[in-house]
Amino acid sequence: MFVQAKSGLLNLFGALLCLWAAAYHTPVGALLRVVSAKVLGQRSSARPLLSYYSGGVWDVQRQEMNIESTPDVPDPQQLAAVPPGPALGRALFLTWGKLPYEQRRPGVALITRYGLQPSAFEQPGLGPDAATQLVDRCKLDLGSEDAAVLAFFAGFDLARYAAERTTAEGYPLTLERLAMRLPPDAAPALDNASQALLLTTAYGLSWPVPAGTRVTSPFGWRDHPLLGRKQLHTGVDLSVPEGSDVHATAAGTVTRVSEDAMNGKLVIIDHGRGVTTAYCHNSAFRVRVGQLVKEGDVVAASGNTGRSTGPHVHYQLELGHQPVDPLLFKGKDTRVALELPPPHPVSKKKPDPLKDAFDKASVPGTD
Repeated sequence: MFVQAKSGLLNLFGALLCLWAAAYHTPVGALLRVVSAKVLGQRSSARPLLSYYSGGVWDVQRQEMNIESTPDVPDPQQLAAVPPGPALGRALFLTWGKLPYEQRRPGVALITRYGLQPSAFEQPGLGPDAATQLVDRCKLDLGSEDAAVLAFFAGFDLARYAAERTTAEGYPLTLERLAMRLPPDAAPALDNASQALLLTTAYGLSWPVPAGTRVTSPFGWRDHPLLGRKQLHTGVDLSVPEGSDVHATAAGTVTRVSEDAMNGKLVIIDHGRGVTTAYCHNSAFRVRVGQLVKEGDVVAASGNTGRSTGPHVHYQLELGHQPVDPLLFKGKDTRVALELPPPHPVSKKKPDPLKDAFDKASVPGTD
């Protein structure tokens, strides 16, 4: 009888342990905790875990920016990838500039710690370079670029604690791993760090075709050449002859190689940190799903497949699952953060929900 009671208690303890592990170490459990906290009006400790499972882009802040017109023929010198240091400096400066005063306190403390001037971070001409210097110095103490960025938004001591725990467990010092060691009230800092690293990756993207290639249709709302109505063009169309090489704009993992009626032969690459690129209307594939590619690798041959009016490459950039104009990350000026797509222009035509649903059925939905 005693043995049965003991066995029953052990089984109960094991079941409770499994429930605890499911709630605190799986994305489904974390999501349920977030929903429960919102219903009860409480703060959830699950957001860092969700950030880990979503590649560091859980609840990324969408920041406003001023849209500037983009040239039909971009300056070839402006289309090269920004080197890692300057790219991070730009991203950190932009994210910092959008923060309210209270959220800047950890950054000011870190700037002072390394003997830099906070006023430099307020000036577009000095801020990106100062941010680059700050990260270079801090990562020597904390062990990684991600840990240094986290220290800028969460504070040096908290980032050092997360880095020490992560190192002791034998894991790399990525933001996803560091997030596992953050308390619930560090969620805003984690969001800001995710934002900065996401923008860093976006600034580091190169161009999929030769730099002198003409942009035949820019990002934004336009009169669709085939549908005859306004539609958001979620990328840029690049005019190249059929069969031209299409290059990966950064290292990453190929997540989709497929064909549909809208996008034609489509390749999607995940570059990490919430950044993906898509290459549409190709005539042939040069990669397979799951393949690791480097910047400049040929991923497809350009073509005229899918909903297309002529040979071209539709190049699409998404940040945190949000389409963004890739040309806004080019040039010398630091002028971009995240934004929602611009509002739909006023149209006198009556909406057709069935047709709209059909048009959106194929992702990413380009031409």
